[in-house]
Amino acid sequence: MISCAVQAQPFLLKSTSGTKPFQLNIYYGTGGKGAYVQYRGQQGVIPLKLKKQTLQDKTSKLKVTYIWDEVVEGKVTGTYKLSQQTNQISAASYSRNKDHKLFKLEQAKDKEDYSGKVSYLLNGVIISFSRGMDEQLTFGYPDKKKKIAHLPGFDSQDPQRRGTIDDYNFDGYDDVAFSIPDAGMGVYRTFTIYLYNPVSKRFELLAEPDAPKAKCSGFCDVTLDKKNKLLLTACRGGANWWNNVYKYTAHNHLTWLSAKKAEN
Repeated sequence: MISCAVQAQPFLLKSTSGTKPFQLNIYYGTGGKGAYVQYRGQQGVIPLKLKKQTLQDKTSKLKVTYIWDEVVEGKVTGTYKLSQQTNQISAASYSRNKDHKLFKLEQAKDKEDYSGKVSYLLNGVIISFSRGMDEQLTFGYPDKKKKIAHLPGFDSQDPQRRGTIDDYNFDGYDDVAFSIPDAGMGVYRTFTIYLYNPVSKRFELLAEPDAPKAKCSGFCDVTLDKKNKLLLTACRGGANWWNNVYKYTAHNHLTWLSAKKAEN
C-alpha cells in the first residue's frame, strides 16, 4: 500500500453546496487507515473504511487522494473523497447513497487549538495522542471505558512523534505504533507498539523480548516482512548498523531470531 505522512490533524471541512451548510472534522492515519468524521455540533463519530488510495508526484510534492466508504451500523451510507498535498486539502466531497446527492467540501480555517493532537478510530477504538511533548496516550473503547497510558518522552532536538497503523503481528487486525527520534544522534527512530487483541477487544503493549544477543535495545526503525511474518529492527551501535529479526510464536509471544551487521 502507498504511504503518505499525515502532517495535520484533524482537517476541518465545510460544505460549499446544498441548502444547509455544515462543517466536519476528518481524521485519518497511515495510508488513510483509522479514518472517521465528526460533524460540528454532534457528539457521535462516523467510521470510514478506506476504499482506494492513489499517489501522484507533482513538482516534487506528493499528492495523495483518498476515497472512503462511510459505514453506519455496518452499512455503507455514503462516500468521502479528498486529495491532500502537504497540509492542503482539495477536491473534497461527500456523496450520500440514499439520494445520490453530492456535497462539495473545502478546507476551512479552524479556530480550535488541538495542540498537535492526533486521533484515529481503529477496531472501534478512538486512539488519541500528541505529535509534540505531551506524552499521554488515550484509548477510548466502545464500552465507554478509557485507558490512559504514557509514551516515552523526548531526549532529542527533533521532538516529533509519529503514529503508524499496521498489522504488526500478522493476525489480520491493524495495530498502532508510535515512534520518536533516538536519544543519541537522532539517526533512527524508537517504536512503542500496541497490538489489538480481538478477544479482549483491547490494545496491549508489545513487550521487548529478553534477548541478550540482540544488537538493538528496544524496537528501532521497525519494518515488517509480511511474506515471512517477521518483525525487523535496525539501529546503529558504534560505527556499525545492525539488523535484528524477530518472529511471533504462540499467544503473540515475540522472540528474537538473529542479528547481523548491515551491509554498506
